[in-house]
Amino acid sequence: MIDFTGVQAGPSCTQMLAWFGADVVKIELPGKGDVTRGQLRDIPDQDGLYFTMLNSNKRSLELNTKTVEGKKILEQMIVGADIFVENFAPGALERMGFTWEHLHELNPRLIYGTVKGFPENSPYNDLKVYEDIAQCAGGAASTTGLVDGTPLISAAALGDSNTGMHLLIGLLAALLHREKTGKGQRVYMSMQDAVMNLVRVKIRDQQRLERTGELTEYPQYPHTPFSDTVPRGGNASGSGVPGWMLKCKNWQTDPNDYMYIILQPWGWEHVCAVIGKPEWVTDPAFATQDARKSHIFDVFDAIEAWLADKDKHEAVEILRKLEIPCGPILTTKELLHDPSLRENGSIVEVEHKGRGSYLTVGCPPKFSAFTPKITGSPLLGEHNHEILVGLGYDDAQIADFKEKGVI
Repeated sequence: MIDFTGVQAGPSCTQMLAWFGADVVKIELPGKGDVTRGQLRDIPDQDGLYFTMLNSNKRSLELNTKTVEGKKILEQMIVGADIFVENFAPGALERMGFTWEHLHELNPRLIYGTVKGFPENSPYNDLKVYEDIAQCAGGAASTTGLVDGTPLISAAALGDSNTGMHLLIGLLAALLHREKTGKGQRVYMSMQDAVMNLVRVKIRDQQRLERTGELTEYPQYPHTPFSDTVPRGGNASGSGVPGWMLKCKNWQTDPNDYMYIILQPWGWEHVCAVIGKPEWVTDPAFATQDARKSHIFDVFDAIEAWLADKDKHEAVEILRKLEIPCGPILTTKELLHDPSLRENGSIVEVEHKGRGSYLTVGCPPKFSAFTPKITGSPLLGEHNHEILVGLGYDDAQIADFKEKGVI
């Protein structure tokens, strides 16, 4: 497959296909490559982790597709490809002459995947979209943050990698369709659509709000009037059962000594017993979930008082035995060095020709029939000769391409 993408949304998709066994050839600008090779470097003159962690298991071909020869080489590759993926700005690839219609004519079985910021008919589709902008445009930012605070951007890549995973699903569906029909097709994936798909529960809440004028599971209820749009809910679970982020004993010195707890209707007796409030089981103000809504922060305050002498791991160990849904706030450091995640292949160590070994996220799906082997990302143009020889070019022609700046 041909990977004509850069930065994160496209490369996350094509990397997953490479992990699944696809031969992914990454097309890069000669002498420069993907911009993330040089971004946020931690080792001078070596590819940054931003690049290596999104481009493992691929081959790299430097190619200037603005040259006549470069266009011809890309067209040759397209003729023999199964999938072609790009995430250029709207209209950029078409101006090069690589319209969907032209690619489909070259290879009717080709599946063409494209990532853009907005749907094709959007009034915003000429905007250059980045991760944060996608989160804002998809409804995530307006519904994230403290109740009385500003909209917040999630650290999770809801706009980029999430879009890449949505495109991956579309490409796999298109492959199945081609198996049945023999025909390729274009798969258009917008970042706005991908974010909205993950914000569907908030879109659910918008419709409920328009019908009833209130959202009883939000922390504003019943004390603060609702406006006409879904508010920011702080750390409320949003699932219809109360949940909140609570401080543990070391929170003043450890900014991540917190845990999250969800209070299901069943098991309320266990919660009351463990925090030393057995009278709440029969107290009309606390006995039912509906009754607790107006007193929910009294409940959370009582749990937090119980947590005052326990760190997040100690607390979770106690509550899990009572089947009370909860979890510790795990840091990136804890995840990176978690032995179980290493054992499961969720965090893997990879060797790289330039920078040595580094850690990266492993393949999220775990298969019973095979285990994806993650290899280092390619050096810029590492496979120029190998790929061009495979297309039928000899050493003299390849040297000429180099001299002309085609590769």
